[in-house]
Amino acid sequence: MASIKCPKCAAPVVFDAGTKFVKCTYCDSQIFIDRSGAGFYYAAPFLIDEANAIGTFRRWAAGPTKAKNLDRLAEIASVTKHYFPVYMFKRTVGRKEQVMLEPARSTTLPGLHSLKVPATDLKVFDAAFDTEGAEVIQPDIEMLSYLDALPGEPVEQALVFFPIWRLSYVFAQKCYDVVIDASAGEVFAAGFPTRGSAAYVVVAVVGFAAFTLEGILALESMTAAASLMALTVVGVFTASYAVARRL
Repeated sequence: MASIKCPKCAAPVVFDAGTKFVKCTYCDSQIFIDRSGAGFYYAAPFLIDEANAIGTFRRWAAGPTKAKNLDRLAEIASVTKHYFPVYMFKRTVGRKEQVMLEPARSTTLPGLHSLKVPATDLKVFDAAFDTEGAEVIQPDIEMLSYLDALPGEPVEQALVFFPIWRLSYVFAQKCYDVVIDASAGEVFAAGFPTRGSAAYVVVAVVGFAAFTLEGILALESMTAAASLMALTVVGVFTASYAVARRL
């Protein structure tokens, strides 16, 4: 058995070795225990519900780098609600306080190494906190693994459960995953169907070659070259428009 002081009331809290979460029997505070010490853990509430998460995805999918009609043709396979654990470090660096977030769980999901400080006040994650049915993912990375590499002097450190939506979709018979930050509405994706560019390159190369030849022709006949250039401009514009509609 081991013992620590409650960060809230300073009462002794006894726990088994290997325990990560314990409740103070005096003030009922939930305490997170790491080899670096004991502290409260927090959660950021969901500011985006499932319907708005899907809408956020559709707007992201309509971006210019995404495959044409991805926003309309993507078939949503699943939408799941999670609280993902991150460590929040407040440090004084060069007389300025900085807040840094690092994942507390090993994961292959996109974007969870790039989360930002929540856009809302953090709530103490105790027995009274309503997770609203979200799966709470438990940490498996020790806080100590980050401490030696952090700059500056420590001010505060805590475990924060971050609200995310995980959305899986199918497009052109392939499956993709995105993560939606349910605090700030940012979308993270490791990969997504992209808009093809080969046809645009062909149009550009053909147009460049035509203008080059017409420039040479202009040395002999400016009138003929000007007429051909006008036709080339129209042709390039028409071809580009056709490619844009197709892709």
